[in-house]
Formats: sequence, structure tokens, C-alpha cells
Amino acid sequence: MKGLFISFLMLLIFASCNQTKKPENNSAGAEVIKQKSQQDSINAVAVKALKALKEKNYQAFASYFHPIDGVRFSPYGFIDPTHKHVLAKDFLEAIDKNWTLTWGHFDGSGEAIKMKVKPYIERFVYNADYLNAKRKSYDEFIGQGNTINNLKESYPQLHFTEYYFKGNNEKYKGLDWNSLRFVFKKHEQAYYLVAVIHDQWTI
Repeated sequence: MKGLFISFLMLLIFASCNQTKKPENNSAGAEVIKQKSQQDSINAVAVKALKALKEKNYQAFASYFHPIDGVRFSPYGFIDPTHKHVLAKDFLEAIDKNWTLTWGHFDGSGEAIKMKVKPYIERFVYNADYLNAKRKSYDEFIGQGNTINNLKESYPQLHFTEYYFKGNNEKYKGLDWNSLRFVFKKHEQAYYLVAVIHDQWTI
């Protein structure tokens, strides 16, 4: 009788163990966390780069250039392979030696954009307080102009941020908007800039 009772008790314990809920596969949740961490990392670098630009600390700004690929600067939303591409050391040397560089071509006239680094940044990079832009995005476009936006074709599978100011002059009917986009690429567990793209309404 005692043996029968022990057997019955063991059977109950076994059944209880089998009914214990197995932990669910939380791979989807892990992927969300991973993406969030990636986005947070990129946004953190973007904010540092914007702060450096606002403070005109170009040494700090250059520290966020991709160590191997460098950075391409595009004055408009359409990225052309001829747009200026520089490594951090060349960027800083151009500032130090006050070189005039060719960055691309002006919209409308088609004339070459020949400018020193600092005036170019003031005109075609940090031409608004993008650090405090009211509209910001990650991997999504805000500013939509009449030129082709080929960022995703130029940098497939890379992530980007955008900072946007809507037009505020009534006579332009909203066409005086401005955007700044940063494109990032990973290198040794950190994210760096590979493209700095200014966008606006073009003729």
C-alpha cells in the first residue's frame, strides 16, 4: 500500500512538471531590443556631430568621419559621385591651409561650387540649427523636393538620420524648407559618418 502511494505521488509530480509552461522563444523581442540599441547608438553619434558643427569644432566633427571610407558631402538631395569626398585628415588639412575645394554644382546655374570648407559648411551643411530641429527622423525622409533623392540607392542597407525645418517665409509658400541628412556605416563596433547631405527645394 505504501509503495502504491509513493508511485501515485511520483506520477502527480511528473504530470505537474510536464504542465509547467516552457519559456517562449523571445527572438522577436531580442530583435526589437537590438534595433533600438542600434538606433540609439546612431542617434547618439549624430547628436555629437551636430553639437560639434554648431560649436564650429571641426576637429571634433572630423572625429566622426568613417576611418576608411571618409565622408561624401552633397549640397543637394541628389548624391552625385563627383561630390566632394574627403577623409578626416584631408578635411582638417583643407581647413588649416584654407584651401578652396570643388564640392559639386550650384542648382540652377550649374556653376561649380568652389568654396573653402568653413563657408561651405555654413551654406550647405549647418545652415540652420539642426541640433534643435523640431522634426527629426531615423531611416525616413521628411523633406521632399523636386530633385531625385537617391540616398537609398547610393547607400543601400545603411542607416540615416534627418533633421528638418519647414519653410517659414510666406512669399515662398513653404518652399524655403531645409534638411540635413547623416548616413552612417559601422566600423569596429562603432558608427561613423559616410555622407553629409544637405537638401532643399531646387529649381
